[in-house]
Amino acid sequence: MPRRTDRLPFPYRPEGETVAQRLAALQGALDWAAAAQVAAPWVRAVRENPPPFWAMESLLKEYPISSAEGLALMRLAEALLRVPDAETAIALTADQLGRADFDGAADSTLARLSSTAIAMSKHFLPESGHEPGLMAKLGARTVVAATLRAVQLLGRQFVLGQTIGEGMKEAAAARKRHASLRVPPPGRPKAERAPSGGSDPRSGGAWGLWFSYDMLGEGARTQADALRYQASYENAIAAIAQGADPARHPAQNDGISIKLSALHPRYEDAQHERVMNELVPRVWTLCRAAAAANLNLTIDAEEVDRLELSLDVFEALAALVAEHCPQWQGLGLAMQAYQTRAVELIAHIATLARQYKIRLMCRLVKGAYWDAEIKRAQEQGLPAYPVFTHKHHTDVSYLACAKALLDAPDAIFPQFATHNAGTIAAILQLASRSVGPHAPPLRGSLPPKGAQPGLGRPGAGFPAVPQFELQRLHGMGEGIYREVLKNPLVSCRVYAPVGAHRDLLAYLVRRLLENGANSSFVHQLADESVGMDELLISPLRLEPTGSLPLPPDLYGPTRANSSGRDLAVIAQRDELLAAHAACTVPVVAEAQADGATAAVARAVAAFGAWNHTPVAQRAAVLRFAADALDTALPRFGALLVKEAHKTWGDAVSEVREAVDFLRYYANEAERGMAPQTLPGPTGESNTLRLEGRGAWVCISPWNFPLAIFMGQVAAALATGNTVLAKPAEQTPAVALEAVKLLHAAGIPPDALQLLHGPGETVGAALVAAPGVAGVVFTGSTQVAKIIQRALAAKDGPIVPLIAETGGINAMLVDSTALPEQVADAVLQSAFRSAGQRCSALRLLCVHEAIADGVIEMIQGAAKELVVGDPSQLATDLGPVIDTEAFENIQRHIVRLRGSAKALLPETPAKPVMPHLIAPQMFEVNSINDVTQEIFGPVLQVVRWRGDPMDVIRQINALGYGLTLGIQTRIDSRAQALAAAARVGNVYVNRNMIGAVVGVQPFGGEGLSGTGPKAGGPNYLLRFCAEQTLTINTTAAGGNVALFAQG
Repeated sequence: MPRRTDRLPFPYRPEGETVAQRLAALQGALDWAAAAQVAAPWVRAVRENPPPFWAMESLLKEYPISSAEGLALMRLAEALLRVPDAETAIALTADQLGRADFDGAADSTLARLSSTAIAMSKHFLPESGHEPGLMAKLGARTVVAATLRAVQLLGRQFVLGQTIGEGMKEAAAARKRHASLRVPPPGRPKAERAPSGGSDPRSGGAWGLWFSYDMLGEGARTQADALRYQASYENAIAAIAQGADPARHPAQNDGISIKLSALHPRYEDAQHERVMNELVPRVWTLCRAAAAANLNLTIDAEEVDRLELSLDVFEALAALVAEHCPQWQGLGLAMQAYQTRAVELIAHIATLARQYKIRLMCRLVKGAYWDAEIKRAQEQGLPAYPVFTHKHHTDVSYLACAKALLDAPDAIFPQFATHNAGTIAAILQLASRSVGPHAPPLRGSLPPKGAQPGLGRPGAGFPAVPQFELQRLHGMGEGIYREVLKNPLVSCRVYAPVGAHRDLLAYLVRRLLENGANSSFVHQLADESVGMDELLISPLRLEPTGSLPLPPDLYGPTRANSSGRDLAVIAQRDELLAAHAACTVPVVAEAQADGATAAVARAVAAFGAWNHTPVAQRAAVLRFAADALDTALPRFGALLVKEAHKTWGDAVSEVREAVDFLRYYANEAERGMAPQTLPGPTGESNTLRLEGRGAWVCISPWNFPLAIFMGQVAAALATGNTVLAKPAEQTPAVALEAVKLLHAAGIPPDALQLLHGPGETVGAALVAAPGVAGVVFTGSTQVAKIIQRALAAKDGPIVPLIAETGGINAMLVDSTALPEQVADAVLQSAFRSAGQRCSALRLLCVHEAIADGVIEMIQGAAKELVVGDPSQLATDLGPVIDTEAFENIQRHIVRLRGSAKALLPETPAKPVMPHLIAPQMFEVNSINDVTQEIFGPVLQVVRWRGDPMDVIRQINALGYGLTLGIQTRIDSRAQALAAAARVGNVYVNRNMIGAVVGVQPFGGEGLSGTGPKAGGPNYLLRFCAEQTLTINTTAAGGNVALFAQG
């Protein structure tokens, strides 16, 4: 059963308040000045005698991540190892290296080799946009090979081995080198000396240096991915076990780190039941194997929205450990100090260990997903950030967490992962105060049943279990740890990635972003211009405000961001579910077509008073309505789920978009409708003024019955017009509640009238009625043309039409694109909202060199999507809107099954509710075969070769122009393709849906609409009439102003 309450506090709380609590916990427990004195000799020793292959530090010093060179190198590395065709590899290398300066000298062998190869390449690579000749091509291929080799060498520094066997071999060599450091001072007992022997960890030659192997790879997208990772972990554990002594504590054996998101393709809170049923048994298989050899198995950290789910999985595993192997103390969890709930997480884990009478290992890290957490909080409109925005606040949290871990020795074996010398010294100080400098070592694990006595036996020549251990990343911090580990009582574990170099880059980019910031210790250690006092400055201070605006303040002081909900937080989703349980869909009376003329007459009569209402007052009414809608999000979200069949994520997003429209257009009206004084000759004044046109007919669709409805209405009202709102006949209740809210906010009833009814009758009558000043419409291209013809046939004034229609929206994918990113973008763009978005992806154009792999990944990921009742949190695709839409899509599917290659199975014969359509995908021969928009979860795929510009020309020839996706790592190519595309919205390396008001104005051209873009700075102008007022200021005789000049 899913949990009914969250274990941890609300994640989005004030940063300053949380940091103050952490500082209070450290009061009297830590003397930072003393810690800095301990750390200073380490720093001096590293600067005077750098490690022989100081790769990360040299790379950061030579090419900071914020520089053009650093970004170019990382972007090149992320794609080059994956590009299968030479021509694209040449274009990618030229693009990424052509604008950066790699000619400077570097301090290490790796950096010198990389920069030399890269600098040479710039003399041979073709200039962007120019076709190279034969000799240039030969030179370019050679340079690409050299650059690739440099990137591979970079990979070798940060990957312990490409297989677990290679990794263990490298670890053995590292142990041999390490043993020479571990010479206890005279007088220490022999048991504290490193035992003699070979590199096999069981021989003792590795004393004090252990490895935690991490099998590289990102989260699983498909079930096949998950099973492949499972096999990789199983093989690694079996190999590590061969070199382990099961009679020793897990802290004295090598171990493994696993990612839960790699073991399940839908590792997310909404899929809780499935995750617990499928994932827990998989992980338990790994735990049993690790327990048999007494290895440390650590579950790696994930993003904030997965933390509670991770704790559910972890507790289930803890219960199994307590039942089946309570003597095993190797089950571990990684914790991220940058999260505001990290200390509470430690308290929870300690309680869990005591509850099940077991001891757990906890790895404390700073955190690896900071930028993603910040962006997610901003995009979702959450009240605060779940992570600290100041680096030193994270440092404070880390130290407070360290104290909490050390204070629970009965429940937790602490593991401290850090490359900061000051932090290491502080941990050693905290440890000495918690357990005392001469405290006996902690008792180790009992050997598994049946295990033979080994080197872990008392008196067997192996030292007792340490109180804690330090950890570092392979390839980082080697200099500092060389100095720290001269203390024979300090134990260290190396977090060591294992896998192909092509899988390294996402990990490496995270590490560079994490450590490449100018304020990081790793970066500053390599910069000798940073003095010791600055490098080891105390983090124990509180900044009163965060370093970034809070998500509600994202758009500045004049427009609040709409409030969102985190559906992974039980309290927030329970609020929505309660609203759904209480929601009833009201019956909306239909208007009559013959009443349209009278309704228009009332709107015309109300126009004068509303138009002459000061724009500031109109804006205030809309802002009041926005605040009311923001507060009523649960009620409106529930109504969208029930009437429009929205999933919960889509429902929350739509209410927020409606709120944003109200606030944005209120601001834009005040800005744009202020009178403008224009320059001119002396003796006269010239002023440009805007005002409303009159009564507007607003015809909105069923796919966004609140957001688009509210956007159209708000734009017309903000500019002084009156409105006759005709909602889609499938979703009148949402429109009715929206109109009620606007009336309650102060919109006069005749200034905003709701007329529900069929488009063929009520809609047509409104368009044809005399006195209509304008029509704004969102829907199909066919209906837009009918409205256009009807308006053209009317007598009287020329009536403007604003139309936003659909399109055959395409995504172009070249061979540099990251397949995982493409798969994510395709699933969101083509199948989210059951494909019922104007912006949805309809045509995927993928380069032939990577097409098979990309299609296979999309197929596997699409099969993981849940089609069903949208009121269930686990549902990804709800039903299409009605029987007519369902039957139309089915006709297209039948046609495509007869003329194209089906890539996904048919819709299940017995769906759980009417009008459900599972994702469908078909491969067609050419772009020209795609002639119609299919408004549902149906994707057509075509392979391309040659010049991507030819693909854009073919897409342009279709005549639609709404959205285009471009997936490429070649920046200059993305810019050129976007410039050539005749579309309104271009999205590069992301999904194609979810335009944000005021950020991504939305609208197309050609068959996709008239413009201007909704949610943009030019939208309101079309609703306005312009008047220029010119006054001869000298009519009374003379221009006195001239005399003032002399």
